[in-house]
Amino acid sequence: MAGHGITLLGCGDIGPIHEPIESYSTLVRPVLAGGDIRFGQCERLYSERGALQLHAGVSAAHGRLKPQMASVFQDCGFDVVSMASNHAMDWGEDAMLDTIDVLRGLGIQVIGAGRNHDEARRPAIIERGGIRVALLAYCSVLNEGYAAGPDRPGAAPLRVHTYYEAAEYQPGVPPRIVTIPWERDVAAMVEDIAEARKSAHVVVISMHWGIHFIPRMIAGYQPVLAQAAFDAGADLILGHHAHVPKALAVYGRKACFYSLSNFIMTSKGSKPGAAVANAQRLGVVNDDPDYARLPYGPDGKRSLIARAVLTEQGVARVSFLPVLIDRQLRPEVLKAGDPRFDEAVKFMEWVSEGFPHTFQVEGDEVVVSG
Repeated sequence: MAGHGITLLGCGDIGPIHEPIESYSTLVRPVLAGGDIRFGQCERLYSERGALQLHAGVSAAHGRLKPQMASVFQDCGFDVVSMASNHAMDWGEDAMLDTIDVLRGLGIQVIGAGRNHDEARRPAIIERGGIRVALLAYCSVLNEGYAAGPDRPGAAPLRVHTYYEAAEYQPGVPPRIVTIPWERDVAAMVEDIAEARKSAHVVVISMHWGIHFIPRMIAGYQPVLAQAAFDAGADLILGHHAHVPKALAVYGRKACFYSLSNFIMTSKGSKPGAAVANAQRLGVVNDDPDYARLPYGPDGKRSLIARAVLTEQGVARVSFLPVLIDRQLRPEVLKAGDPRFDEAVKFMEWVSEGFPHTFQVEGDEVVVSG
């Protein structure tokens, strides 16, 4: 449903570790300039301080960058950035707090992390054209000790219990995996959304959640959290962390982007660890030499920008812009008539199978409805 209002553009994971930084945004800047509010997800730390934490993992060793490399967020014109991620505390609280200060110094609001639980749960409030928008951010994939507490820095948590049930009587059959959100974290999110609604026309939720690298795999807890957020009064969910695009679902005319994928990311070679081993077991491998610095599997170069028209009455229209990351690791917004555009839409239909949605190409965007 069309309507007059302001435009929100939502992007996925950001954190290139290779310079020159200014080159990555060259293709996408004109598109981002057309948004009234631009959102992105911060995947790195920008600090000269801190120490690599016990739980951080091998890939986090290159996750702390020189503060000047945060300029990628300014190059793109982001207004608000989420730091609610599994990497927020990889180098300890000093590095995380420095990153918040660096981003704020660039004129960017930070959500989803802070000096304590209250700060991490505090929304960014942005007003454009008389329309007030509140943005909140949470993370469901936190290592031990990464969640913000009453007097402890960290990320805003939406933690999840994982259980394994026998699927049937035969030995060796893979178990059924059951994931259940922590009730107290869900209650905190519901409280935050209710409070934000008191002063905002639109509430947008950023969710760092899900399962790495594997297209179409949505964990059981994710629809549960999405429904809880919408029932509490949220209007739109922007998801990330998976490093590939995932389902787009419409619940009661409210859209949930389960994963916006990579937006501007680079990394060092192949990614070791259990997450990659699991992806390889399910047939996801990264063997494209043209994307050696984007080692997130063959679909890691696919991306999208969420586009929403916001009014005083809520979200009037939701769409997405198909994006393909080129060999220089720059996001390129695709145009209708380009075979790559059509292929991207087909991919999004495939990953969204089984979830309520309808896609309609209008111009160079794909309009989403229930």
